[in-house]
Amino acid sequence: MALLEVKNLKVDFKTADGTVHAVKDLNYTLEKGKTLAIVGESGSGKTQGAFALLGLLPKNGRASGSVIFDGKEILNLPRKQMNAYRAERIGIIFQDPMTSLNPYLRISRQMTEVLELHRGMSHKEALAESVRMLDAVRITDAKNRVHMYPHEFSGGMRQRVMIAMALLCSPELLIADEPTTALDVTVQAGIIDLLVDLQEDFGTSIILITHDLGIVAGTCEETLVMFDGRVMEHGKTADIFERAEHPYTKGLLAAIPRLDKKVDRLSTVSYDFMAARGEA
Repeated sequence: MALLEVKNLKVDFKTADGTVHAVKDLNYTLEKGKTLAIVGESGSGKTQGAFALLGLLPKNGRASGSVIFDGKEILNLPRKQMNAYRAERIGIIFQDPMTSLNPYLRISRQMTEVLELHRGMSHKEALAESVRMLDAVRITDAKNRVHMYPHEFSGGMRQRVMIAMALLCSPELLIADEPTTALDVTVQAGIIDLLVDLQEDFGTSIILITHDLGIVAGTCEETLVMFDGRVMEHGKTADIFERAEHPYTKGLLAAIPRLDKKVDRLSTVSYDFMAARGEA
C-alpha cells in the first residue's frame, strides 16, 4: 500500500533575477516499509523537493502539484496542521550534522523538547525516552552522554543523535537528507547500516537523498535520478545499476571509483543529452 504519492510536484523560487524552477513535475510513489533513493548532483532539486513535502520552503518558495500522505493531501497545509505531521508522522534528518544541532543546548534538552511538544510527555518521561533512543542508535553510555553538548561528540555521533531525534516520535516516514555528508567512508557505512537496522526494527519508510549512487546499492528498493529539477530515470535499484538507460545515469555510474578495475583517469558526467534536447 502506498504511504506517499507525489504527483506533478513543482517548486519555484522568486528571485531578483526572475523565477527559478527548482523542481519540475516530480512524480513518485513510496510504499510502507520501503526505501526510495533520490540521487543526483548538487542543485538537482533533491532537497527542495523534500522540503516542499514538509512545508519548509523559504518565503520566496512556492510549491504546486499534489502530495498524498496516507490518503490525505498535505501539500501547502496551514502551518498548524502541518505541525501535526512534522516529527509525529514524518521525520527528517537534515544534511549537516555539524550545524544542525544547537551548540548552546545540551543534547538532552534538544531531544526532550521534541517529546514534550509533540507527545505531551513530562520532562522525566521525555528524558528516559531520549536515552532509550540514543541506545537504539548505538551511542554508548547514553545515560550520561545525553547531558553533553554537541561539540563533545564526533561527526558520526552527531549524525546518530540527529537520527535519534528524527525517530523520537516513531514517524511512519523518515527523510534522510545526505545523512553521510562530511563523514569518512567507514562512518558512512555505519550510518547506512544503522538506517537499515532501524527500518527493520520500526518499520519506517525511508527517502534517502544523496549524490552518491554507491551508497544506495543493496539498501534501497527503488532509485530516482534527478538532474536540473527533472526526473532522468526511475526504477528498481538493481535494474538501474545493471541496465541504466539515461545518459546522465550512465555518467553517474561511470564516475563511481571501482576497486576491481584499474583506471588512469576518472570518468566525468557528460551533459551532451541537454544539447540534444536544446537545453544546453
